[in-house]
Amino acid sequence: MSAPKCPICGKPTATGYRPFCSKRCADVDLQRWLSGGYAVPAVEDEDGPGEDAPEE
Repeated sequence: MSAPKCPICGKPTATGYRPFCSKRCADVDLQRWLSGGYAVPAVEDEDGPGEDAPEE
């Protein structure tokens, strides 16, 4: 089994910064979260408020 790799740069992870290899890679990941780089795309409904909404 191979050692875990840093998700940012691919180097082996460091115990103090797991799952990253360094404080720099941990900070890069944090910056991506804070800037919205890790956003889940949403699909808007074209029907409006909802299918179960009462019609007036």
